[in-house]
Amino acid sequence: MLENKKAVIFDLDGSLVDSMWIWPEVDDIYMEKYNLTQPEDFHKAIEGMSYTETAQYFLDTFPSLECTLDDVREEWKNMTMELYASKVPFKPGAREFLEQMQEQGILMGIATSNARELVDAVLKALHAEEFFTSVRTACEVAAGKPAPDVYLKVAEDLNVDPKDCLVFEDVPKGIEAALNAGMTVCAVDDEFSRPDEAEKKRLADYFIHDYYDIKNNTYEV
Repeated sequence: MLENKKAVIFDLDGSLVDSMWIWPEVDDIYMEKYNLTQPEDFHKAIEGMSYTETAQYFLDTFPSLECTLDDVREEWKNMTMELYASKVPFKPGAREFLEQMQEQGILMGIATSNARELVDAVLKALHAEEFFTSVRTACEVAAGKPAPDVYLKVAEDLNVDPKDCLVFEDVPKGIEAALNAGMTVCAVDDEFSRPDEAEKKRLADYFIHDYYDIKNNTYEV
């Protein structure tokens, strides 16, 4: 999997850290507060969107919301900041894998759809800032996933050709984003995206249940 790779780029939520459980609860609380009804295709519709794009989706989908884009972003951040700073762990085996990559001189970056403040909070809580040469959010580029923009931006920061990058992603649109960037992709199992497992395996080059699969050579091709 790592042969001839010069950089490893991680999606954050559901791929590197176990945090996807936070968002359905936040959505439920937010929708109840403002008397909103979740559309049938809600989760698929927002999959891969940047934090800002998702906030705009709420404003477009729920015209009864009398607030600004920044209001939505700020309220979500206030609802989740403490959780990201205290309740979000690494995915199993992830820290050991990061340490291994660091020892081998493999460059590492993060390409996430989340808000920068939340990314910084969880990396600080996990004492993980040192591992990453580049941390970029989809809010910093023209379009969120499945557009390749955020992955290409991280590769540019690392000064590594996209074909020499290995990406870890947990949802189909994220996998598509990395593939659209010309990168090799390993899908990561996550409870939130388990209903999409067949599609993830179809799209990705590799599949892991956890990062120990890489060390143990038990990953799927």
